[in-house]
This record gives sequence, structure tokens and C-alpha cells, in this order.
Amino acid sequence: MTSAALPGQRVPAIVPVAHTLPQSQIGFQNLLWSRKAFVDSVKVYNHSYIYMPAFSMKTGTGPSLRVYYTLEDFGAQQAVLFANPNFLRDISKFWKSKGIHAKRLSTGLFLVSAALGLCEEVTIYGFWPFSVDLHGKFISHHYYDNVLPDSGFHAMPEEFLQLWFLHKSGVLRMQLEPCEDPLIRPSA
Repeated sequence: MTSAALPGQRVPAIVPVAHTLPQSQIGFQNLLWSRKAFVDSVKVYNHSYIYMPAFSMKTGTGPSLRVYYTLEDFGAQQAVLFANPNFLRDISKFWKSKGIHAKRLSTGLFLVSAALGLCEEVTIYGFWPFSVDLHGKFISHHYYDNVLPDSGFHAMPEEFLQLWFLHKSGVLRMQLEPCEDPLIRPSA
């Protein structure tokens, strides 16, 4: 965030980690006995913030706390962030008033909303509601799997459209092509 970075320095990234990631097929066994493998896998994010949906749904609390304690126990460079439940509720109401009708907003939209309130500049990557990229190449739904949400759970095209409007009006920058550097430098 710009308040913690000097001009020209990299801004820490906020990396969303789904509540299902620690228990998913990538082999962390719910962080009950593969904790070091998980810590090693997030080292690529350096001094980033790892967002966990601890309070957005009941099933997110246990895995989110296990991620927090795992990173803490191993002295990892990453810090875990949890959103205030009131913030989650209020942001959901706000976006519904803007035309996003879904059972639940995506974690990404929650994070963009938080970043817009905390950061002077916001660049987003990975918001693409289609199964192919701009060049017709297949892309997965998540960065860690291609399991699609239940129909009606998220409204990704509606979210994308709202973020595109923010991009076109200069409120944020939407990166649609792959980034050269995993941590985007703020523009001069």
C-alpha cells in the first residue's frame, strides 16, 4: 500500500487464498501435517498479504485460522488478513445497489473494494469471466484449479463489467494481459 512504500518501491500485493486451497488437491491435507509444504508454496509471494475469508462463510473460519497459525509458526514473510464481517456485509450491499446480483460476491471483488479504500493506486489482474483469454487461449477459472462455482453463486460477468467501468473512468487499472513481473510496480 502506498502509505508503506516510498516512491519507486514495490507495493505489497494482496493475494487471495480460497478457503478450500489448504485442503485442496494440491496436497496440503488441510494443514494438519503438510504445513511446511504450504509455507514453501507461498514463499513466491515474498512480503505479501494473504487474504483469507475467515468470516465470509462458516466453512472458511477453520482453514483460515490454520493458514494464519501455520504462517505464524514458521515465521513466514507473509501476513494474513481477515476482513471485518461488517465490511463484508456493507460491500455486498453496495455492489448489489450497483447491479451485481449474486448469492455471494467474489473474494476478488471484496479485495478490490478494500484496496480502493486503502490505496492511492490500484492495479488488478485476473478478473476475466470468460474461459478463453483475449487471444483465444483456454484459461482456468481460478489460479489453482478450474472448478467452476455453482450456477448463480458468483456473478462474474456483472463484476467484470463494474470493474471495467472503474478502469475506463480511471479509478483503477485493469491488467488484461499477463504481467511481466508478478508484483506490479506503481506507474510513475
